[in-house]
Amino acid sequence: MLRAFGVGGPTVDTVLTNPNVRPGDVLTGEVRIAGGDHPAEIDHVTLALLTRVEVESGDNEYNTNMEFHKYSVAQRLAVGPHQNLSLPFQLPVPVECPLNVVGGTQLAGMQLGLRTELEVRGAVDPGDLDPIWVHPLPSQDAVLQAFGHMGFRFTKADNERGRIHGVPQTLPFYQEIEFYPPPQFAGRVKQVELTFVTTPQHLHVILEADKRAGLLRAGGDVYGRFGVTHEQALGTDWTATINQWMAQVSGSRW
Repeated sequence: MLRAFGVGGPTVDTVLTNPNVRPGDVLTGEVRIAGGDHPAEIDHVTLALLTRVEVESGDNEYNTNMEFHKYSVAQRLAVGPHQNLSLPFQLPVPVECPLNVVGGTQLAGMQLGLRTELEVRGAVDPGDLDPIWVHPLPSQDAVLQAFGHMGFRFTKADNERGRIHGVPQTLPFYQEIEFYPPPQFAGRVKQVELTFVTTPQHLHVILEADKRAGLLRAGGDVYGRFGVTHEQALGTDWTATINQWMAQVSGSRW
């Protein structure tokens, strides 16, 4: 009976060559399986990338763990008692993968992990979970550097389930990186949210400003979009581009 609860069954440990990656990179490592007290049949060994996603349902909001990419390592394995197996893998990271490290600092609110799933016949999946650290692409970093140079202050980051119209989004959620605006715009803009939607060739930058209401002006959300190739992003003056957009949003003069 204890076998049905995984007692004495195989255990799994995934070892990453390097947990630091960028969107579109390949995550490498090996899945190490140690046999238990009795023979076991493993139907599938699967890796899954997962993150926390905020879901809106009617008037309610909740957070859930969401798998957004799966990779099959092996199928139909027989593991003998106390036998050790090592399964190397190369897992492509989606180019739309959210970020959780910027400038060497973890983004508050962002969790990303690699889960190893073992489908053991007649037993509970032992599983394994390893954190991964996703750094920005050079094109994304150029935009983030401009936010820093302008004096924006990072507040938090999260993922929201849903789709942004007009961009080639493939994941069922998008990341929002939130900032307080610099002093020259703080009187008219509460905060600015930055979203990247990335393809192998292009970077789409979506900005959302939460504009304060005034005596003669309406508040609400204002959006800006910029689509460039990754090469063009490196040559773009993002400080000037974002400053011009913020000036238009806030109604400030140059």
